[in-house]
Amino acid sequence: MAIDLDTPRAEPQHVTPTPIVVTRDYSTPDRIFRGGVQVSGAGVFVLLVAIGSFLAWYGWPAFKTAGWGFFTHSGPVTPGSSSGFGVLASLTGTVEVAFVAMLVGAPVAICTALFLSEYAPLKTRSSLIAMIDLAAAIPSIIFGLWAFFELQPNVVGFSTWLSRHASFIPFFKVSSPPLNASIFIAGLVVGIMIVPIVASICREVFSLAPAGEREAALALGASRWQMIRTVVMPFARGGMIGAVMLGLGRALEETIAVSIILGGSYKVTTEILQHGGSTISQLIATNFGSGGQLGLHDLLLCGFVLFILTLIINLAASAIVNRSRSGAGIDL
Repeated sequence: MAIDLDTPRAEPQHVTPTPIVVTRDYSTPDRIFRGGVQVSGAGVFVLLVAIGSFLAWYGWPAFKTAGWGFFTHSGPVTPGSSSGFGVLASLTGTVEVAFVAMLVGAPVAICTALFLSEYAPLKTRSSLIAMIDLAAAIPSIIFGLWAFFELQPNVVGFSTWLSRHASFIPFFKVSSPPLNASIFIAGLVVGIMIVPIVASICREVFSLAPAGEREAALALGASRWQMIRTVVMPFARGGMIGAVMLGLGRALEETIAVSIILGGSYKVTTEILQHGGSTISQLIATNFGSGGQLGLHDLLLCGFVLFILTLIINLAASAIVNRSRSGAGIDL
């Protein structure tokens, strides 16, 4: 078939594409679900604001009486006294207990999660996971009683050793015995309490690492630890931070176990091995109902301080998690 090259060709026609209009015509079940989710989210926010407003409103008389001295004095309201009370020692003790708890509990929890996710035998893995999940449901009073009768007598010897050989560190310096009922022991028991919670969340996050990247790393000759370090850990970075921050919130708010261990000494000190100490939650639990009306306002104001502290930590954790992009930094 011959082609006539002299015949002019028809110009192509330009077709203007018609834009597709996306409509939001939700079905009835979708509208019900959407509305329920929006109401639930707004309800949680309103409840959070209501709790904070309640604590601030009813704690204001105590702040009005003590002024800014509330943050520089320590101890609850004593009968017949309307001054000298504050939250300084309890706030310091709360931070110290949480610091010891995270220093002890977070590494153990992450290592436990890695073992359950990567190294545990398949035959026993499900049983071990169930044990860890059930340990998170043990009541605080059980941990407190166990720590008082079993953990504390066995830790006093270690505390004595630290005070003798590591006293050049201010935290391990001891002015006078005894070394029981200390912030260090309270931090240990709280650290043990947060291990199941942090380990359960971290294990779940580790299990979400893509199998393709795992197999690719092993196929390229990486060892098990290299695969975990270059694939699993970067993908789980945000989840690990969230789990640790959740454990930190748990450590800041623990009440019963800490109240059983600590004796309620309202003195600001950095000597965590020394007998005595206090946290905000322990202050509220042990002094609720005493001090009259002003004492009640004082405890509510202490609760507001703990509420703000926890809120700040959660907001900081949220910002850190959002900046931790899953999968960043993966290289073999």
